[in-house]
Amino acid sequence: MKQGLTIIIFLSGLWMFTSCSSKKDAGPQQRVSTVTEEESKEAKKLLQGVWVDQDTEEVSFRAIGDTIFYPDTISQPTYFKIVGDSLMLSSVGAKYAIVKQAEHLFWFKNQNGDVVKLVKSDDPALALNFVRSKAQVLTYTEVVKTDSVTFYEGNRYHWYLAINPTKYKVHVTTYNDDGVQMDNVYYDNIMHISLFKGAQKLFSSDFRKQQYQQIPPDFLSNAILSNMEYTRTDASGIHFVATVCVPDGASCYKVENVISFDGKLSTILVEN
Repeated sequence: MKQGLTIIIFLSGLWMFTSCSSKKDAGPQQRVSTVTEEESKEAKKLLQGVWVDQDTEEVSFRAIGDTIFYPDTISQPTYFKIVGDSLMLSSVGAKYAIVKQAEHLFWFKNQNGDVVKLVKSDDPALALNFVRSKAQVLTYTEVVKTDSVTFYEGNRYHWYLAINPTKYKVHVTTYNDDGVQMDNVYYDNIMHISLFKGAQKLFSSDFRKQQYQQIPPDFLSNAILSNMEYTRTDASGIHFVATVCVPDGASCYKVENVISFDGKLSTILVEN
């Protein structure tokens, strides 16, 4: 009996020792995992200036303070920082491994793993590529109105079309020639169509991209309603085609809007 009690006491002590040792060992590991590397101010200082591609001599970007600016007219400036051996762009959540960095040299890997080799330029004329502080938007900047008269079976129909620019932003992620991710911003449009038969109003409504459920949702979220135009009049009614496109890209959907002679609207996807 005494021997059994001795064994139990010995095992209990051994368990307590092992448990305490595990806790002590786990403590430093837990504290280390919460430590984050600080931003390198020296590396950020080295990146200041205009950088061009070492091979093509095309302008890639300009770093001023904590912001990177791009030479094209639609790419948004982005806040950046250098932590450890990585360039981090906050607006797009991108991270690029730095291969080499010196006063006039900056090499990094793009999202494809290719090494982009940049050199700093001392040519003051290149600063003219960055005179903009905001990205220009390739959409309508003012209301555009058109109207016309069409006839069918002796009846006269007068239609009005207005393209209204809005402040609804659409962010589109693209990659420049160096493979760097950029966040471009555009503004969506609202179209308005009114249709009259003599003095009688048959139809009047706004059109937004969201109503075109025939278009895949993922595409629609990155697209704008870029145009609306009258195409023809036939037995089914008066036809207008809406164009929904991803800005600065080749992808578009066209949706036909048909307003019947009793003022009812129907839509059909005609092409993409």
